[in-house]
Amino acid sequence: QVQLVESGGGLVQAGGSLRLSCAVSGRTFARNPMGWFRQAPGKERTLVATINWNGDSTHYSDSAKGRFTISRNSAVNTVYLQMSSLKPEDTAVYYCAADSRTDWGISYYAPEYDYWGQGTQVTVSS
Repeated sequence: QVQLVESGGGLVQAGGSLRLSCAVSGRTFARNPMGWFRQAPGKERTLVATINWNGDSTHYSDSAKGRFTISRNSAVNTVYLQMSSLKPEDTAVYYCAADSRTDWGISYYAPEYDYWGQGTQVTVSS
């Protein structure tokens, strides 16, 4: 059974930092793109950041650019999202996802991703 398990969420004050982790088990996505998405209450799930198979290509939403960094360590089957300068508007459930149908490339849209974690809550207080 393939599982993506996010961790590292929590409550942080504005301006603070968090590091999210997504541990993959049951298979490897070593040649597939992976991404982080988030969903705030009453809003759509949106892209935060994506990374290609070896980490040399990344893409960020405008809101994440300059503050968040996505990375991956295929040796331990884990993807990370380092978040700094957090703002109250970053409050959301953050989801890790993998696109098993794309090899070597990068994927930008939620429908392209076919494996999802259960999410981790990030709450930023003002």
